[in-house]
Amino acid sequence: MAGPVALVGSGEFLPVMRPTDARLLEGRPQRAVFLPTAAGEEGEERIKYWLDLGTRHYEAIGVEPVPLPVLTREDAASDWAVDAIAGAGLVYLSGGDPGHLADVLRATPVWDAIVAAWNGGAAIAGCSAGACALTAVANHVRTGRPGDGLGLIPHLAVMPHYDLFRRRAPGRVEALIAGMTGNLTAVGIDEDTALVGGPTRFVVEGRQEVWVYGAAGEEPIPYRAGDQVDLPPATD
Repeated sequence: MAGPVALVGSGEFLPVMRPTDARLLEGRPQRAVFLPTAAGEEGEERIKYWLDLGTRHYEAIGVEPVPLPVLTREDAASDWAVDAIAGAGLVYLSGGDPGHLADVLRATPVWDAIVAAWNGGAAIAGCSAGACALTAVANHVRTGRPGDGLGLIPHLAVMPHYDLFRRRAPGRVEALIAGMTGNLTAVGIDEDTALVGGPTRFVVEGRQEVWVYGAAGEEPIPYRAGDQVDLPPATD
């Protein structure tokens, strides 16, 4: 049976997300594999930041940290990276550029290993860019190009940092929602907040809200911590 999926608006590897990560690991191997792939174009210093932050975060909650620097498609085809995923209780994709993350992992042995771990019961989490990449839409923020996600949750398109964008760039929110064509459900996830469960039934965790869009022109519906959110699968 597939494990839970966590789509996180922001806050990966910070104290505010410790309770969510601990719940994701309940009843699973206390081994967290985390990939800074989405930040692969941001330079060595930024990669080191994510690897160090993740290591400290999981050590603080008594979980074995497995930093996995998969930065290129060559890395994503390597035996060492595939082997590191075996036995994970949680696989975590951190932030950066959603399109780059999806392009590096798509149709690779590492992505196949992640999906196999999930189908075997491991939890999968994606924060910010990682959340986008796990769904249907993963745009390239560095270039503005549209992009497809990895489709683990194929009926959703998510907007992380939703509260921040809603305050600072409402036009960008409207444009992104308008660009989510087809029969996808658009979901805004506030910072320090997560949508956990899947593939269609989720629960909100964290300090803010999740916003679910319905028909065009309608205001999104907010859900708070503890609320159940049912998001129907896509239909033809």
